[in-house]
Amino acid sequence: MSKKNIKKSKGSKTKDTHQIPIENDVSSNGIDEKVKKKPKKPKKKLFEHTAFKNKDKGKKKNREAIWVKKFTLEYEEELHKLQIELLKWQKHVIANEQRVLMLFEGRDAAGKGGTIKRIIEHLNPRGARVVALLKPSDREKTQWYFQRYIQQLPSGGEIVLFDRSWYNRAMVEPAMDFCTDEENKRFLKDTPMLESMLVKNGITLFKFFFSVSKEEQLRRFISRETDPLKQYKISPVDREAQERWDDYTVRKFQMLNETNRSISPWTIIRSDNKKKARLNCIKHILSRVEYNGKIPAEELSIDPEVVVSGIDEIRFMEDHLMTGVELPG
Repeated sequence: MSKKNIKKSKGSKTKDTHQIPIENDVSSNGIDEKVKKKPKKPKKKLFEHTAFKNKDKGKKKNREAIWVKKFTLEYEEELHKLQIELLKWQKHVIANEQRVLMLFEGRDAAGKGGTIKRIIEHLNPRGARVVALLKPSDREKTQWYFQRYIQQLPSGGEIVLFDRSWYNRAMVEPAMDFCTDEENKRFLKDTPMLESMLVKNGITLFKFFFSVSKEEQLRRFISRETDPLKQYKISPVDREAQERWDDYTVRKFQMLNETNRSISPWTIIRSDNKKKARLNCIKHILSRVEYNGKIPAEELSIDPEVVVSGIDEIRFMEDHLMTGVELPG
């Protein structure tokens, strides 16, 4: 290979990747450190924030450099900045005894849990908690449907994130025949009134629906089956979600129509790209609240291809529901 070609190949490689030094003792395995070898491709993904934390570290004998995508490094830098802003906001919430409620809805494998994890990762656990309720017990089945959720509402100075909420009765339960049509219709009529009461009582309410395509959902289901760290996410309902895709779409349309109100609007998050979905969801939250030391508004600008208002989603679905166009998940 000519010197010209060598320079060209090196230049193209550094356009979209960064070399990150990672702690790894290579002298103990008998390998001559003077012998240059191509870095082996890691079999496992790096833990999040690893690239960001190591990007400025110098070369040492006990470190081994690996390549990461430029987008990954940019994502980790942006996430780090936004998580600092979340901490500033939480400090304001606690000091002013505000009550914040976030509902995370969407199809299976849409990325709800991953986004919740990034939001609360560095928050003070005394002022932030996640609610992920199991299926109702025999006792709870005899109660008012909303009763077990009402018990989990935030107190002063608290942020509560629901990983699925009372909206189970809007999509999952009717699609899977876990409730009657009458129960579903009553729920859709009662919910706007309940949420209006919560907001008027001083609770800051966010409602997120994570929208994933059918192809991406299937890819994530397959990933769950092959990744030992994701085994807990596998459930019999997963396969049903693909088979009943169209039914879920109709239920989503009904839910948005009945429960998207100006006092409690839906925010749609396009989540085929998980990293973009996480960043834009956090930006949306921070752009809607006030707190001391907030970064400039332009640094919280949202990608309109990722974040869509509930009313725009309804209009799009109305225009294409019967046309054969593939609708967002």
